[in-house]
Amino acid sequence: MKALQDLDIFVRTVDTGSLSATARALDITPAAASAALKRLEAELHTSLLVRSTRSLRLTPEGAVFLEHARLALTTLGEGQQALSTGRHQVQGVLRLAASSDMGRNVLLPWLEDFQDQHPQVRYRLTLSDRMANMYSEPVDAAFRHGKPRDSSLVALSVAPDNRRVLVASPAYLQAHGTPATPQDLAQHDCLCFMLGGEVNDRWTFARDGQPLAVRVQGGHVTNDGDVVRRWALAGRGVAYKAWIDVAHDLAAGRLVALCPDWETEHVPLYLVLPDRRQLTPALRLLREFVAQACATLPGAENVSQTGR
Repeated sequence: MKALQDLDIFVRTVDTGSLSATARALDITPAAASAALKRLEAELHTSLLVRSTRSLRLTPEGAVFLEHARLALTTLGEGQQALSTGRHQVQGVLRLAASSDMGRNVLLPWLEDFQDQHPQVRYRLTLSDRMANMYSEPVDAAFRHGKPRDSSLVALSVAPDNRRVLVASPAYLQAHGTPATPQDLAQHDCLCFMLGGEVNDRWTFARDGQPLAVRVQGGHVTNDGDVVRRWALAGRGVAYKAWIDVAHDLAAGRLVALCPDWETEHVPLYLVLPDRRQLTPALRLLREFVAQACATLPGAENVSQTGR
């Protein structure tokens, strides 16, 4: 359907901010993409985009039409899927983003299992600890610890009881001793995560309803959450990680949970989307699949009961 393709090119061009990027993603020439936009504008008898050699922007009419185009693409896509594969099957490309640690060590095998069940589904997976810009980057949904600061985003709960857990390897604890309270962290090497140039060296806890913030320090700082986990496994220090990211390490004894009597920071896992209408049947099934996988991780029953 040429009209549907023209709508897709228009929406993609707005999202990427680049006609050339849209052409590359669809494996067509920039001239073909430009012709599609001109054809759409001719059919609507209005200009949708103001284009120059270096930039493009929506016209007021284009901004109004954009949301209708998004809804039309979603509706038509679901209709095509229902006709071609049946309502109990899903297909298409899921453009996903996730943090480096969860993406590599937890989510990746789950995606493989999900694809085994739904072979018509394909992935484009972006791993970064920086929250993707859901409006300008080619991402449909992102798995993230903690609710996004941007209130315009839709955050669907996946693992509501997820918390951080204070961990270290047996080798580190044998060499440096075991902290009995969060205050004892002042005498330990702490592995810190950095985001946007800001080091997260203020770790929060609570006990008997009383909050406690501890300023930590150490010789290892990184902007990659997976590196923090690897340092912890290598015995380089104490880490404050999301439980989902280290559940298997804790169960296998590669890491040990510390200060179990203290309540740790609550970091629920969400599936984040720019618009609820983008929750396709494939994304809906994937969310349910990942939620079930989180619930069956070793030690899951203890997270909500003990606050660890």
